Amino acid sequence: SESGMPEMYLDVYDADRPELFFKATPSRTVGPGEAVGIRADAEWSVPEPELGVILHEGEIVGYTIGNDMSSRDIEGENPLYLPQAKVYDRCCSLGPCVRSADSLDDPHDLEMWMTIERAGRVVFEDATTTGKMARSVEELVDYYTRHNAVPERVVLLTGTSLVPEDDFTL
Repeated sequence: SESGMPEMYLDVYDADRPELFFKATPSRTVGPGEAVGIRADAEWSVPEPELGVILHEGEIVGYTIGNDMSSRDIEGENPLYLPQAKVYDRCCSLGPCVRSADSLDDPHDLEMWMTIERAGRVVFEDATTTGKMARSVEELVDYYTRHNAVPERVVLLTGTSLVPEDDFTL
């Protein structure tokens, strides 16, 4: 766990409202094949691949994949450090493609996998499905748009699905 107060992180799964936080502006986001950011003051940095829900004027129009880069040691020092652990240069990557919402029967029935290689050798590999998400896409979008004037176009990441072991860092 990234925090000395793990119950706080576990409680969010049983809470009435989902955890939502600001991740990145377009200038902090990179595309496929571009290097993600790793904070120089972090000792434990991990990728967090997630389903991305693309909204246009608050309505779901498509899906993509996103990487919510996180500095877990910074977040673990104090939950109030979440913005520092999550929001920095190149902290989010998106793509490489978008699937239209109309072409997808169920966003909760998708496979997701991550492979990390170093020097041509696989150092981490795992897979999951969006069926394991703690919250539905619809609930997350509802909470996000409920009390916010949302930008015309937004990508809402749905939560961490795959995380390397605690001894792994980028």
